[in-house]
Amino acid sequence: MDFVLTATGLVILLLAGDTLVRGAVNLALRLGIPVMIVSLTVVAFGTSAPELLIAIKAALEGAPGIAIGNVVGSNTANILLVLGIPAVISAIDSSNCDTRKSYAFMLGASVVFIGLSFLGPLHYWHGVILLALLFAMLSESALSAHRHRANGRCDPCDDTEDLEGVDDDMPWWKVILFVALGLIGLPFGADLLVDGAIGLARDFGISESVIGLTLVAVGTSLPELATTVMAALRRQADVALGNVIGSNMFNLLGIMGIASFFGPLPIPAEFLSFDLWVMLAASLAIVPFVFMKQNITRVWGAVLITFYAIYTIILLS
Repeated sequence: MDFVLTATGLVILLLAGDTLVRGAVNLALRLGIPVMIVSLTVVAFGTSAPELLIAIKAALEGAPGIAIGNVVGSNTANILLVLGIPAVISAIDSSNCDTRKSYAFMLGASVVFIGLSFLGPLHYWHGVILLALLFAMLSESALSAHRHRANGRCDPCDDTEDLEGVDDDMPWWKVILFVALGLIGLPFGADLLVDGAIGLARDFGISESVIGLTLVAVGTSLPELATTVMAALRRQADVALGNVIGSNMFNLLGIMGIASFFGPLPIPAEFLSFDLWVMLAASLAIVPFVFMKQNITRVWGAVLITFYAIYTIILLS
């Protein structure tokens, strides 16, 4: 029954998150909000909504291992699996992709989060710091995009065709329905998944942290995986890398920033000694692809997947 609850909650979360993004994107565009702002905020927050609701629900249920494990595990899985699997299917041509600035932001967010974790448990003031950093990074991205347009350069964010969920023919009633279904489905799915995950941990004698780092984390990374696979097949390396980097940054600054207001969230000792450092090491593993213009070949993809398999085996043992 616990497995059924977990699986049902995960499916509802994924469907509700996709529905909310589609409705919110089309609503924002119809209200005249610039495409760039929609991409930086509505899409980014919408795709991270499942992780956010899980973190809040787990915090309220007194299960910090699931709340923090979901974010840390998702960030690790995003690098090793979400980039590894598409690379094995179709090598990612990252040599012409410039994601250095956003990648530096992601590394900075990782270091700050690890530092705050050692000052834990996470309280509201940790959340203020994380959300302030997120706002600063979003503001810088918006200003940078504005400068590019002012200089007459083409900004991919100006093209609604590349924006997830855009449907110019979607009627108003459907837009409102999608937003409503997403807002209703997300908390319901999160409730089922967290309850099921806690039950699984008890049934199998596994810590809630491990469940959060593995089952919950991989499940909530499925949207990023689907997006990255399609981007790799379409030879859109900038979308593939940008999706992973942006998701990881939002997970640490946005999700944990908001979840901290529902704390305090104690940081399990094993996170401080192992899992946070694995997350950072995974993030550093893509330095050659970001700064040295190396392609993520099928061999590199297999290496990334192997590292994730080893990490999972260590956790479950």
